[in-house]
Amino acid sequence: MESRRPRREPRLLGLHTPTRIPLIPPVTAARWLLVLIVAAGIYFFHGFLVPVLAALVIAFASWPIYRRLLDGVEGNRTIAATLAIVLILTFLVVPIFLAGSYAVNEIREWFSWAVETNRHGAPTPAWIVALPVAGDWLDQQWARHIGHPGAIGELIQIVSGANIGNIYRGVLAAGGASFHLLLTLLFMLIALFFIYRDGEGVARQVDRLGERILPTRWERISGVVPATISSTVTGMTLIAIGEGVVLGTAYWIAGVPSPVTLGVLTGLMALVPGGAPLSFTLVSVYLVASGSPVAGISLFTWGSVELFIVDKTLRPKLVGGPIKLPFLPTFFGLVGGVKTMGFLGLFIGPVLMALIVAIWREWLREIEMTDEAMSAAPVEAPPDLRTDPAASERRTGSD
Repeated sequence: MESRRPRREPRLLGLHTPTRIPLIPPVTAARWLLVLIVAAGIYFFHGFLVPVLAALVIAFASWPIYRRLLDGVEGNRTIAATLAIVLILTFLVVPIFLAGSYAVNEIREWFSWAVETNRHGAPTPAWIVALPVAGDWLDQQWARHIGHPGAIGELIQIVSGANIGNIYRGVLAAGGASFHLLLTLLFMLIALFFIYRDGEGVARQVDRLGERILPTRWERISGVVPATISSTVTGMTLIAIGEGVVLGTAYWIAGVPSPVTLGVLTGLMALVPGGAPLSFTLVSVYLVASGSPVAGISLFTWGSVELFIVDKTLRPKLVGGPIKLPFLPTFFGLVGGVKTMGFLGLFIGPVLMALIVAIWREWLREIEMTDEAMSAAPVEAPPDLRTDPAASERRTGSD
């Protein structure tokens, strides 16, 4: 009797037993999977990107203070993170909101004056008419573009394509959007709290991943990045706040109208190279032209002395850290950051430019070290056939 053997059906995809050779190496697959997960997370949560980036920037800048708080509470991270949030609210967020509220009220007064002037017209101010040389010409330009009813609306419509009523309503609507701003601030503070509390553990995980991806460069990059972010953000923030407070106080002493708004604008302009000198120079020119030459000259002198002290003593020590940014990368970082991310871009843009400059200098440093090593290596001279018989025999055999 014949034994029946099971008949094997042909398989379309080959053998039933799978091979053990992967199509994609596991490390490559893991890296691409990580990139895809990060990209998907950015896509789905890009609305929270700005407050999270703001929290990261503040955490990097204030980490030394947080370490002192952590030592003071004997390593309790929850209490230290809570104290750090309270300090940030007390010394950073609350003063900024107070100054912003005063500035918004003064800006509303400006817009109210613009609306009334646009409705009824306004004569040329006496101090403009009294200006030497240019007074008559400025008087004619004022009467043509501002003085008659509807002139400001026409001018704004020519420049921006919108009328003054729409702009005024837009400003009022922006005041009503404060609730959204408060929600963003709340989310930023929550993210900042968890960064303080769990930041070191996350940093260790990022270090392990970075050493696998960039084993030869990660140690240096991981040291340059936090120092650059901390020094750049801290230096720019402290200098901007200091410039705004000092020059705003000087505006108030000199009798300039709306000193709070002008102080806030000067602080924002101080983030841009050359912005603070332009601000107090324009205010000084206004004081001189409006009949207060002593106040204008005194303000310009004080601003120049204060700016010289800041630029020669504080700015080199505070801004840049291990990376001293030249003017052009700083300017591009500020403009590109503001265009892309708004106010937060004032800090993110220069930080990204600092990182780009750091990577560029690191590459140049490696190239220089490689060139020096190659130039220092001894060059072997060709063997002398007269003194080396073995070389002579090899030469003869090859012939």
